[in-house]
Amino acid sequence: MPELPEVETVRRGLAPAMEGFVIARADVNRPDLRWPFPARMAERLTGARVLRLRRRSKYILADLDSGETALIHLGMSGRMLVSGDPLGQFVHDHPAPEKHDHVVLHMDNGARITFNDPRRFGAMDLFATNEADTHPLLASIGPEPLGNSFDESYLIDALAHRNTPMKSALLDQKTVAGLGNIYVCEALFRSKIHPTRPARRVSKNRVSQLVPVIRQVLFDAIEAGGSSLRDFRQADGELGYFQHSFDVYGREGEPCRAPGCTSTIRRIVQSGRSTFYCPTCQR
Repeated sequence: MPELPEVETVRRGLAPAMEGFVIARADVNRPDLRWPFPARMAERLTGARVLRLRRRSKYILADLDSGETALIHLGMSGRMLVSGDPLGQFVHDHPAPEKHDHVVLHMDNGARITFNDPRRFGAMDLFATNEADTHPLLASIGPEPLGNSFDESYLIDALAHRNTPMKSALLDQKTVAGLGNIYVCEALFRSKIHPTRPARRVSKNRVSQLVPVIRQVLFDAIEAGGSSLRDFRQADGELGYFQHSFDVYGREGEPCRAPGCTSTIRRIVQSGRSTFYCPTCQR
C-alpha cells in the first residue's frame, strides 16, 4: 500500500494539472471501490473548480469551490494518472480507456485524470470541506511527521507509556500520520533502535533523535519519487526510485550497509508484517 512519500509524490504530480482548473466532466464507471461512492458523485464533481490539493496521512484531499472536498485513497493498487496536460508537464497523450479506469476527470485545461484500480481497494468520498476534521477516516489520525506539531516533546509523550514494540507504535496512525512498513523499518535502522523494543523503554534522548530521522527518510523518499515495489506509479506513469536506496527493507540475508558492520539483515514478522533490521546495529 502506498505510504506518505508515494501519496505526496502523486499529489505533487496532480497539482499542476488540477489546481485552479475546473472539472469539466466526471465519469464514474462503477458504483463503488472499497466502499460505495457517495450519491451523485459525478454530478457533484462536474463543474467544480479545484482550489487546492493537499494530503492528510495517506489520503489526497481536493478542496472544491462548491464547498466540498474530494477524498482519494489509492488502496493497494490504485493509480492517479495524468494525460494530455497542455502546460507541458506531462508527455503522454490520452490513452485508450482500460478495464479498471473507474473514475475519470476531464479538466477544462485539456488534462485527463484517471483513477485506475485493478484490485478495487481504493476509495473516494465527497464531504463538506469544513467537516474534514470530523470525517471518519481522518478524525483520529495523529500529527503529520513533516508538520510542526510532530516534534521531540510530542513523540516522547506519545510513547512514554506504550508497551507495544517500537515498530508497532510508529505504525499506529493515531501516533503519527502516514508512516507505513517500509519507512518505519528504514527510520528505525537509521536510529539504531531495535523494532521489537517496547516503546516505553526507548530513552527520551533516542526518541528525540528519531524525529529528525523520520523526517529525513521521508524527504529522501519523496525526492526519489517514492518506492515502486509492485503497483505504485507517479502521476505521469513513471516508477519511484527510493527502493534502490533501502538499507534494510526487503534485504533479508544481505550484508548490512553500515560502515564496519559485518552482520546480515534479518527478517521477522510483527503483527503479520515483515520487519527488516540489523541485529548488530539496532539495539
